[in-house]
Amino acid sequence: MITLFTPSFADEANTNAQNLSVKEIVARLDPEKIAVTMLHQGAVDPRIASRPNTKLIRWQKHGNTGWLILQLLREVRDVYFFPREGPLDAAFLTLRRYLHLKTTVVSYVVSGGLESGPYLPARQRHIREADAVFANNTHLARLLKDNMGIDAAGVVYDGVDRRYFFPAEVHPQDQKQDQKAVAILYAGSLKPLKRVPLVVRQAARWPQAVFRIAGTGEEEIICRNLAAELGCKNVEFLGHLPPAQLGEEMRKSNIFFFPSIVEGHPQVLAQAAATGLPCVAMKVYRPDFVVDRATGFLAESDTELAELLDRLICDQELRLRMKRAAIAHIQKFDWDVSSKIWQDAFERLVARRRKH
Repeated sequence: MITLFTPSFADEANTNAQNLSVKEIVARLDPEKIAVTMLHQGAVDPRIASRPNTKLIRWQKHGNTGWLILQLLREVRDVYFFPREGPLDAAFLTLRRYLHLKTTVVSYVVSGGLESGPYLPARQRHIREADAVFANNTHLARLLKDNMGIDAAGVVYDGVDRRYFFPAEVHPQDQKQDQKAVAILYAGSLKPLKRVPLVVRQAARWPQAVFRIAGTGEEEIICRNLAAELGCKNVEFLGHLPPAQLGEEMRKSNIFFFPSIVEGHPQVLAQAAATGLPCVAMKVYRPDFVVDRATGFLAESDTELAELLDRLICDQELRLRMKRAAIAHIQKFDWDVSSKIWQDAFERLVARRRKH
């Protein structure tokens, strides 16, 4: 039996992309081979709550680093999976070094920032001190090599939760478009690097279309004020949506518009494609979830971003072709496949460490 700890949350309502990934992986790991310890704050995902050989530690308001370090020292795990950049991870890495703990650290690089020069020392530690580093797309794996001199142990793609993200039986795109406004959806946080004000500015250019913004964040008030300033009555702010509601919203839309410029490999692009939405996104982070000009568009500049959105709004046949291509393409990104890769990696890495 391999014992694994991850500083990830098992809460059903937690939709942070990293926590979503770990929940999907853990739910599929063989409980007879891998015992898992995770964190939680509230109601746990039922698949994990009912999983045998699973320990859940409640996250407290204060003192979590010290408490969790004690837990990790009392029972030294075989694997520390998906360290982050917080005090818990830093403390564990320090103790692992000085106490010579026989714990294999497996890092998973899922976020951007590697493009802009070397990582800050505090941010790269969980990568440099890991026993194995995996990336969640080919672009990040290449950046690890080019900018940090680290060869990724492999690329493991995130999958799609097909309980929530699937095409509609009768999609709005298949109906008479002259009787319906084209619906453009953005979903994600409303942080500066997501550039959500660009969604509002496109809405001002297309008053006959409907623009919906799903998510919350510090720039929500900026976006609302901009919509009022530009007289955009065609912008709807949906707030935070749990996966089931986000899937429904995607099936009601025609285009997914994602102007963010700093990403790793955003799951929301896979979710949109799985529901049949052609995506318009930026090319800078090279998402494998979008095949440029086939399942959607990847823009080189903001000018091109607007031009490509215009093409999709105006061309129903193009949207339908890209819809079919997106649904077919996204089939290759499957959580069952990815989780099998993770389980094999854990078993291989732990066996290697035990030999030494």
